[in-house]
Amino acid sequence: MHVEHIAVVGAGAVGCYFGGMLARAGVPVTLIGRAQHVEAINRDGLFVERNDFQTYVQLQADTRIESVRNATIVLLCVKTIDTETAAAAIAPHLGRDTLLVSFQNGVDNAERIQNTTGINAIPAVVYVAAEMSGPGRVKHNGRGDIVIGNVPRLSSLFTDVGIPCRVSDNIAGELWTKLVMNCAYNAISAVTGSRYAFIKDNPFSRGIMRNLIAEVVEVGYAAGVRLPSTEQLFDAALTLGDAMATAISSTAQDIARGRLTEIDALNGYVANRGKELGIPTPVNSTLHALVKLLESPAR
Repeated sequence: MHVEHIAVVGAGAVGCYFGGMLARAGVPVTLIGRAQHVEAINRDGLFVERNDFQTYVQLQADTRIESVRNATIVLLCVKTIDTETAAAAIAPHLGRDTLLVSFQNGVDNAERIQNTTGINAIPAVVYVAAEMSGPGRVKHNGRGDIVIGNVPRLSSLFTDVGIPCRVSDNIAGELWTKLVMNCAYNAISAVTGSRYAFIKDNPFSRGIMRNLIAEVVEVGYAAGVRLPSTEQLFDAALTLGDAMATAISSTAQDIARGRLTEIDALNGYVANRGKELGIPTPVNSTLHALVKLLESPAR
């Protein structure tokens, strides 16, 4: 039996993918999510589909938040709009040595968890393209790697099971770098219904991406974040588009399903932070507004 027991709170695409990979390697995992997925997983197992394998993985699944009680590591994979609510529900059930790790988009989830519960959550940067293809079924479309600070328990866990994990001494910069990537693709994908390869290859959307990235970098610099240059991050965004060529953004998936999105924590966060720092962000502000318009029927 593995020394760690993992609970995944928010068994959507990201949570199911990493939970499935951990369980496939023999780590005890409990997924906590919606009833339709939990029922399918408890009946058949979690179906994980990748280019190199397709298999059912056996693990535990539950709808009850108190199922985190026996976990030594909790991966928080809920949408950013649910961060405070989920953290408050988890807090009474955590052991003293249990690690709470934010596997979420956005740059301020750990701070929000701390403010709500007093828990020193660990921020992680997650790069993966995945989608729920049906109840209890997750499809991997690209990447699947993690960046964390110097937390040996986590780095050794992921490395031991073959999940690529990089340790960084600049986790704030890593979070903002991921924010750049999310801002560059998520909203454009949602507004146009396009996959990443099409967005990066079209000269018009490439121009939007570059201007958008320049805004995020300027806001990040003004906030005291150590970031690469605009050109370096633009090149990284194009490389990401190659690695996740067939991906549809999570924001686009939410819009298609009539759900609220995380856009307030992405382009909306940049626009609001820019206002606070006196930095114009017309591209991010426009894309934020357009996604909010698409999102409005969900409200």
